[in-house]
Amino acid sequence: MNESSAVKIGVLGMLCFVYVLNFLDRQLISILAKPIQDALDISDGQLGRITGFYFALFYCFIAIPVGWLADRTHRVRVLSIACALWSGATAACGMAGSYAQLVVARMAVGVGEAGGVPPSYAIISDYFPRERRGTALATFNLGPPLGSALGVAFGASLAAAFDWRLPFYVIGAVGVVTAIAVYLLVPEPERGGQDAVTVATAEGAAHAGFMPTIMRFFSNPILLLASVASGAANFITYGTSNFATLFLMREKGMHLGEVAIWYALVVGIFMGSGIFVSGRLIDRFGARAKSAYAVIPAVSLVLALPFFLGFVWAPHWQLALVFLCAPMFLNSFFLSATVTFVQSEVHPDQRVISGALLLLMMNFIGLGLGPTYVGMASDYFFARHGDHALQTALYALAPMYLVAAMLFFGLARLINRSQLHAGESAR
Repeated sequence: MNESSAVKIGVLGMLCFVYVLNFLDRQLISILAKPIQDALDISDGQLGRITGFYFALFYCFIAIPVGWLADRTHRVRVLSIACALWSGATAACGMAGSYAQLVVARMAVGVGEAGGVPPSYAIISDYFPRERRGTALATFNLGPPLGSALGVAFGASLAAAFDWRLPFYVIGAVGVVTAIAVYLLVPEPERGGQDAVTVATAEGAAHAGFMPTIMRFFSNPILLLASVASGAANFITYGTSNFATLFLMREKGMHLGEVAIWYALVVGIFMGSGIFVSGRLIDRFGARAKSAYAVIPAVSLVLALPFFLGFVWAPHWQLALVFLCAPMFLNSFFLSATVTFVQSEVHPDQRVISGALLLLMMNFIGLGLGPTYVGMASDYFFARHGDHALQTALYALAPMYLVAAMLFFGLARLINRSQLHAGESAR
């Protein structure tokens, strides 16, 4: 391994660890939902809003100006400051004595995390060439499963042994130290250093204003549909994950100690391997046909649906976890595909803002509305279904699998049509 490869791997590893912390901080409230509900007396609907809409409102929209700023300044510095901010806010979540205080701290976490993922996408894309970008971004996207798994194992274990507040303090402190390490150890890469770009194109992109850059993204029907389709898939991912531990504990009989071991293993192994395998598939088939960026997620969602229904139906937690393995593996195939596709379709000087716009759509629909929908549905069904209201709410989530799959199949058709028109224009 030469020095350049070692630097790339080191940077990728550091950014992946930051993403692990990013997602761990984001998921802690969902992981510790039961003890937090008991301590602060909050409903499923309130839980859905604080883990979904309230967080996404800040996380998604603040990412746009942060992304535009990072494209024109020092991306590593922006990432470091953001990591320190969300880590401090995570510690503040542990200090909350009421639902209102928890909402404020949670919003602050969203503000910080808005500057985390988009700069990382751009930094990685400028370290790795297009033919290796899918695997590199898939490796980076191991952050969510690793963060979720560590959050479950670490957070649930600490909460079971001590108190639900302690994990917020410990993980917040680790994040502040990591922010300093990023600032000192990660070199800022040359923009577009791994891409063949003409001088004229580069100058035009560099001088593009804030609003023209945004309008250019949303006026591209392929990028717009890719964002909406990813949002629909993320609706499933967050709608499920933000209530999974509560569902397993309340309706399937799991205890925090069991969650810390068995649920953590399912998340870490199956979600992690799914994201990595999807990146390899994208690198292999995306080079042959660009429509693979859409077909692979569509097929994965169709395959996952019957297993998701089995997870919701299962009479005990052991069987529920067996069924959950398949959705954990398949649900996130869209992530590597869409991120790689968008990062490769836009100019290097627009990668952070484009990544932020993708996350705006993907997370406002998925993170903002998914958990909110499930929480509100659970409250609505409580009068008729009582202790099984959350199970009924998850059944009501299942049709979104078909909606997301149809959107991705539509995207594949649009990509093929665009390539056909480009070929005809070239002749």
